[in-house]
Amino acid sequence: MKTFGFAASAHHKPLAPLAFERRALRANDIAVEVLYTGVCHTDLHAARNDWGATTYPLVPGHEIIGRVLEVGREVTRHAVGDIVAVGTMVDSCLACDQCRKGEEQLCRGVPTYTFGSADRITGEATKGGYAKHLVVREEFALRVPKGLDLSRAAPLLCAGITVYSPLRTWNVGPGSRVAVLGLGGLGHMAVKLAVGLGAEVTVLSRTSDKAADASALGADRLLVSSDTDAMTRAASSFDLIIDTVPVKHDLTTYVPLLDVDGTLVIVGQLGPVAEMNTFALISGRRRIAGSPAGGLRETQEMLDFCARKNIHPDCELIRMEQINEAFTRLERADVRYRFVIDMASFCA
Repeated sequence: MKTFGFAASAHHKPLAPLAFERRALRANDIAVEVLYTGVCHTDLHAARNDWGATTYPLVPGHEIIGRVLEVGREVTRHAVGDIVAVGTMVDSCLACDQCRKGEEQLCRGVPTYTFGSADRITGEATKGGYAKHLVVREEFALRVPKGLDLSRAAPLLCAGITVYSPLRTWNVGPGSRVAVLGLGGLGHMAVKLAVGLGAEVTVLSRTSDKAADASALGADRLLVSSDTDAMTRAASSFDLIIDTVPVKHDLTTYVPLLDVDGTLVIVGQLGPVAEMNTFALISGRRRIAGSPAGGLRETQEMLDFCARKNIHPDCELIRMEQINEAFTRLERADVRYRFVIDMASFCA
């Protein structure tokens, strides 16, 4: 299938139009017309080669809402015309212990990621949703429930599931005390989803200037981490802290806020954190954990939950041609809280 998109050709160059060929459908594949694609910080990191592993040309995008155009001969889950959602993966072995448990993101053979990955069969580099069309294994295209606004749903496929998964893993519900560190694309979804699950939610911020935003998102309060007295009073106050900060930072400040057996789970920073003092970690039997995006079953559960609760990301719609401006704004955190590319007007 001939298609076109926007691609990074080098770490120092802006994204530019690229015509390319999608692979032919296999028996269990579907072809999708991309309608909306979320802009994730991972897209920016990969395009800039911040992790040192990018192969160019790179077509980013792993938060995708689309319409099925064609199905392989063995496809049973989808029909032409269906609206589907595709997240961070387009394939996995589906045979290992993790895949059989519905934890495809932890596939022993490593999942095939939506972009910048190697196809399990051909080895060719995958290209993501900053494109007009996508080919995906049928299991990795999820049902979009009625009630979700298609123009705002795309960020649920990464930002949403990345914070929903630890909320479910640590059994957040009524009576849970949850703090969210960082109020960006991931953080604002963590607040909305934790509130939707019935938790008491606090936003952690270095300054008080996000108090109104935190309240508008449904949080019960904002705790200013630079206020030493307030932080001391808040010691042992939380069962779970969702840490969405995407850069190197010091965890020592936040660990004492956890109650006994409480957990700080990192979902933002892929890389080093500051050297920390372990006294509060050991003395309070507290934990630091990490969590990637969720598996297919959990992602579908999250989509259905958001539809029932009318939970959507706060989005700013842009055209594909505005992606370089969006990247610049994303670098300086100038978005509330997620860009979504409307592919309707994108032409080669």
